Amino acid sequence: MAPNTALKCSCMLMLIATLNAASAADETNFDHDHIGLTNFYAQVVVPEGETQSRVDYAEAYKRRDDLQDYLNTLSTVTAAAFDRFSADNQRAMLINLYNASMIEKILTRYPDIDSVWDFGRVFNHPFRDNFIELLGRRVSLDDIEHGWLRGKPELFDPRVHFVVNCASMGCPMLRAEAYRGKTLNKALDQQANRFLSDPIKNGYDPSRQKLRLSPLFKWYQEDFEVPGYPGEFAYLQRFSVALGLDRQAVEALRLGSLPIIWTDYDWALNDTSGLREALP
Repeated sequence: MAPNTALKCSCMLMLIATLNAASAADETNFDHDHIGLTNFYAQVVVPEGETQSRVDYAEAYKRRDDLQDYLNTLSTVTAAAFDRFSADNQRAMLINLYNASMIEKILTRYPDIDSVWDFGRVFNHPFRDNFIELLGRRVSLDDIEHGWLRGKPELFDPRVHFVVNCASMGCPMLRAEAYRGKTLNKALDQQANRFLSDPIKNGYDPSRQKLRLSPLFKWYQEDFEVPGYPGEFAYLQRFSVALGLDRQAVEALRLGSLPIIWTDYDWALNDTSGLREALP
């Protein structure tokens, strides 16, 4: 091998090693506890009982720089670094990115907004707008939810429906802390139980022997099926206590013979201003 060729090969190997080291550093230095988002939530998320929360968007607007700093941090994660995250750390990052981006989206119109649908259902569709930086490209909220969290088998978990928040009162509550990979399974179960025990959205009526469910389950029915059970929502048997199901109702749920009543989905903005206006 000629000296110049050997030198070029040596330089190339050094460059590759440097890039790999930098990528590894990105992974090592990434805050999988998502402290920045938890600190932001501590100032703006207002729990309302055990099953619902609201967002103080006026306060969030004042602290928007903190939110954008967090989102900017996520935008620097490379695809190579992300691939080395554990599945739970990937899920946690994507869920946090979705929820934080949803708040940022609302803030672009706040206070002149009463519902996420004020952005439009055809043009400026809030869930299809590519306004989020993820792994070097622009993506939408739908891309994160349906393309990644629901679309990738290695990431899919039906409980994701209980943690992504669409800035609406009908959504599962926004948790007052960021999701972390190391505690994600416990948090997913907790959020599922909170949503399913919300009597406004879900619950079993023993007198009528009917199950009241949020339209969320109708929209994503296929995500709650379980192989071996004919019931369309057999997955929910694991949350029978939260739903108030007795043994007979659980069996009917498994078989798909339990009558379903669909509750209304409230698309009103989950703003604390609505809570203040409701006070006497």
